Amino acid sequence: MTHHIGIGPNLRKSAYFDATVRDGVRSFSVYNHMLIPGHFGEPEAEYDRLMRGVAMWDVGAQRQVQLQGRDSGKLAQYLTPRNLSKTKIGQGRYVPLCDHDGWLINDPVLLKLDEDRYWLSAADSDIHLWAAAIGRERGWDVQVSEPDVSPLAIQGPLAEDVVAKLFGEHIRDFKYFGFAQTELDGIALVLARSGWSKQGGFELYLQDSDHGTTLWDKVKAAGQDFGIGPGAPNDTERLESGLISYGADMRLQTHRANPFEMGMGALVDLTGGHDFVGKHALAQVAKAGAKRTRVGLVIKGTPTPPGHQVPLLFNGAEVGFVSEFAYSKRVDQTIGVGLMRADLAGTDQPLGVAVGPMEYSAALSPIPFV
Repeated sequence: MTHHIGIGPNLRKSAYFDATVRDGVRSFSVYNHMLIPGHFGEPEAEYDRLMRGVAMWDVGAQRQVQLQGRDSGKLAQYLTPRNLSKTKIGQGRYVPLCDHDGWLINDPVLLKLDEDRYWLSAADSDIHLWAAAIGRERGWDVQVSEPDVSPLAIQGPLAEDVVAKLFGEHIRDFKYFGFAQTELDGIALVLARSGWSKQGGFELYLQDSDHGTTLWDKVKAAGQDFGIGPGAPNDTERLESGLISYGADMRLQTHRANPFEMGMGALVDLTGGHDFVGKHALAQVAKAGAKRTRVGLVIKGTPTPPGHQVPLLFNGAEVGFVSEFAYSKRVDQTIGVGLMRADLAGTDQPLGVAVGPMEYSAALSPIPFV
């Protein structure tokens, strides 16, 4: 059975949409109210390019929330429990964002472009509305907006070679999450060593959507000698590598989690002297201890992923949920991640994963799997 997504004006297209259609995109998902490619017809080949070569991804749906003005740094700090006092211009930070009850509502990368301008490279939620409301309610001098910025990712072991061909050998000195404001043949962009994979790579934050197809083609041409091809963020690789996915692993509306449960406790600074949203609630969690913890699972058999979270069972009782699972060629087993009761996280007893009417045996495994 073939399923289709209707493309209407309520779903925005990225700056690279026309280029991806031309180059054979076969499926889309929806992220930040935008279309994002799912695959280009050869998922296994796209996975292999990511693992052994180089891939290019349209991640224009990874929207930027810009904080600009005299109090932009003040707002950035108030939004996250992570201490940003030592963050320098040209430095990115992975920052959990919480609501007033301590639940995670996003986990963007923050980029400090200037002393009075920051970007939050946001996961799938309307975080710009949250930031704008808080800034206005606090009475701070900061304008919150969504700039015309469209990231394009180059990922894989050969990604650095492709980017060096485009921008020069100096890019090899970039630290992880380091970035620079630059241009490519007159096209303004921010170049960052980052991306949603553990295989290494860069993201090109295009600052004028009119140049989307032009930039796509420049990257494509530079990567020809390295076997570059189109693809998309890969769910199997993210599971193998232990990457967190807001919206899959936790989401405020359905499967809430706090930073301590998700293994982000080291990013919660309760003693730094700064205030932030959710501080009181997170202090209570830190004092009492997290009731759940993030776990990796090896699942017996090859159940078909249903596309949503499923119950995690212990002796027939539900003790958590599995947020996503997939068969991994590298591990040669079905692997998954989820949240479960912290007091059971050290058990060596078999667990169960309920997928529809079927229950599959599972065992705990360290994260990352590879």
